Amino acid sequence: MKRRVFLVVLDSFGMGALPDAAEYGDEGSNTLRSVSAQPEFDAPNLTKLGLFAIDGETKRAGEAPVGSYCRLAEQSKGKDTTTGHWEIAGLLSKRPFPTYPNGFPAEVIDRFSEMTGRGVLCNLPYSGTQVIADYGAEHMTTGKLIVYTSADSVFQIAAHEDVVPVEELYRYCRMARALLQGKHAVGRVIARPFIGEAGHFVRTSRRHDFSLEPSGETMLDRLKAAGKDVIGIGKISDIFAGRGLTESLGVNEDNADGMRKLALCMERDFDGLCFCNLVDFDAKYGHRNDAKGYAEAITAFDKGLGELLPKLGAGDMFMITADHGCDPLTPSTDHSREYVPLLIADGRGRNLGTRESFADISATILSAFGLPVLVGRALEVV
Repeated sequence: MKRRVFLVVLDSFGMGALPDAAEYGDEGSNTLRSVSAQPEFDAPNLTKLGLFAIDGETKRAGEAPVGSYCRLAEQSKGKDTTTGHWEIAGLLSKRPFPTYPNGFPAEVIDRFSEMTGRGVLCNLPYSGTQVIADYGAEHMTTGKLIVYTSADSVFQIAAHEDVVPVEELYRYCRMARALLQGKHAVGRVIARPFIGEAGHFVRTSRRHDFSLEPSGETMLDRLKAAGKDVIGIGKISDIFAGRGLTESLGVNEDNADGMRKLALCMERDFDGLCFCNLVDFDAKYGHRNDAKGYAEAITAFDKGLGELLPKLGAGDMFMITADHGCDPLTPSTDHSREYVPLLIADGRGRNLGTRESFADISATILSAFGLPVLVGRALEVV
């Protein structure tokens, strides 16, 4: 069967703590509720699709929803980007990726320093903006790499572009990715280039993620093997280590750039999946506890969504979801273990309830193409 499917991930737009959230320190988190409470929040198109009619949400007065809508629980262990996207694509992670609340052990840091020929600064969980403020000047003087982590399974390397050219930083990340296997197989190694002067350092858009290759078959692999187009926008290629894609439109400069790429894909005649990640919600606002900025970003997305939806053709499927939460009103600046919404622009106006797994998305998409499901249960929308 020939058709176009658009799957958009609003990175970190969770909607309420999962039953096991307390095990992750996230009891009471609700990204949607925190963001939608801001006066800057205005999302008529998401509301029309059913965002506030989903189970667990306070219903808002207005017209009846026109989309199919539900909330999805996460079966996988973890609350990070890789785990969430892999489950969306039909791959469950039964064990969480390793995390390093006290920094990486000497066996990792010493070997990494030896491989790169540079020393290491920091080696602690840290805010990405604060770490360059605190260590940027020393980095520029010594040439040592700023290595840090977070509550997520990440090995992040920050370097000034005038001290370490971006391609060299990427090479160091590939070294780290090769090193961090086995018991130290973190979900992502992340290049964090920055520019500016002491007191005024800023991160650039040339961030690049080096993820583990998926540990099993995903929806992307299955679609590609069936001869379908699989187009990645934003971090999708990074998250899946390039596997299962027939085309990647690259990391977005910002959400607006991602929306432009999505709009271009909607003008194309393809047969398969266009999979888009919009990361600003998470990287620029959730992790910085900026509820106002998050609300403004959702408002901007919603405006763009209103321009995209009329471009859908007969038989097209347009889905909006998230990969985890990142509640900007909690003391934590880390991801939160939350349900995520799923909105489908199908004109049916149906509440599909609470689903057991993010993998119901991949099950639905694979079923739409007449392909065998990996895990999960297909929604009755195809």
